[in-house]
Amino acid sequence: MNLLGVRETSIYGNQDFLSYFEELKVRFAEVELFYYQSNHEGDIIDKLHEVGFSYEGVVLNAGAFTHTSVAIGDAIAGIKTPVIEVHISNVHQREAFRHHSYLAKNCLGIICGFGLNSYKLAVQSFL
Repeated sequence: MNLLGVRETSIYGNQDFLSYFEELKVRFAEVELFYYQSNHEGDIIDKLHEVGFSYEGVVLNAGAFTHTSVAIGDAIAGIKTPVIEVHISNVHQREAFRHHSYLAKNCLGIICGFGLNSYKLAVQSFL
């Protein structure tokens, strides 16, 4: 997510996530939104454990960890807060290895393929 707007713009678009997140905060001014990003699997697990018993929902784009991390899947299973898995691209139109998620069975739902609007749809689903 830290390279959004720069990396593979034909797939992920030109907008960086921080500017999009500011738009989300304006659109959903009635709720308190927080953003956390890490490229480290253990940090993501630690954050899920930190917020997973007090937040009303987590919107999670685990990127390629979605397709490799049993540990993040287990972290989601171990918390009370519902998690929605989000992907900017339609992972089912991409390489075969992206068709499987180790997170999905522990998530409330999955939203993919709507670009950055996937995040908006996830937040709306919690409301």
